[in-house]
Amino acid sequence: MRLDKYLKITRIIKRRTVANDACDAGKVSVNNKIARASYDVKVGDIIEINIGQKPLKVKVTSISDFVKKEDVSDYYKVIE
Repeated sequence: MRLDKYLKITRIIKRRTVANDACDAGKVSVNNKIARASYDVKVGDIIEINIGQKPLKVKVTSISDFVKKEDVSDYYKVIE
């Protein structure tokens, strides 16, 4: 699954266009490398997002094309 779509589906970033813009601006990195929006997310990847005042670091625990609002916490784990 594309990185921008994963960020939108898991509700880490509200809109896919915002996620795409953040990737283009170099504010999203995967496994300590700046990632493009087209990066293929895999289970075990560590995603770091530097938007706003506090950076967010999460580990991908599961991938699915559709996520219910109640089940979002099962798809990633906040590291920092």
